[in-house]
Amino acid sequence: MNKIPLTLQGAEALRAELTELKSVVRPRIIQAIATAREHGDLKENAEYHAAKEQQAFAEGRISEIESKLSNAQIIDVREMNANGKVIFGTTVTLLDEETGEEVTYQIVGDDEADIKKGKLSVNAPIARALIGKEEEDFVEVQTPGGIKEFEIISVQYI
Repeated sequence: MNKIPLTLQGAEALRAELTELKSVVRPRIIQAIATAREHGDLKENAEYHAAKEQQAFAEGRISEIESKLSNAQIIDVREMNANGKVIFGTTVTLLDEETGEEVTYQIVGDDEADIKKGKLSVNAPIARALIGKEEEDFVEVQTPGGIKEFEIISVQYI
């Protein structure tokens, strides 16, 4: 299986979620199933069926996270020498040449991407255009609304 690129922070977040699922959620669901069983007939026991559904979801998520972590290539950008170039894990501040607006993104793996938190998938068009560029470079990106031009204001390895 191919390695899944993850930032150090992304891997830590997955590990924290896995710990929460195993040590808090799983025992709570097991208790809910046991309590629902005490109520008798399981065929028409809505609490039991809801708890079993939660259990299936939680176990699926546990399996998914364990798989991702076992296939992860964890990249700590602070330990890499990229000589000022944009690479996976870098935090980049851009100036939109049309609007004058500054935006900051961290380039992360698909599983970590969350545009509302400024985390941009390495496979997104903007990220692909930025990889290998440096501060003060200009980048053109094809977007659904047309071509947008950005200037790279800063590249940080944090």
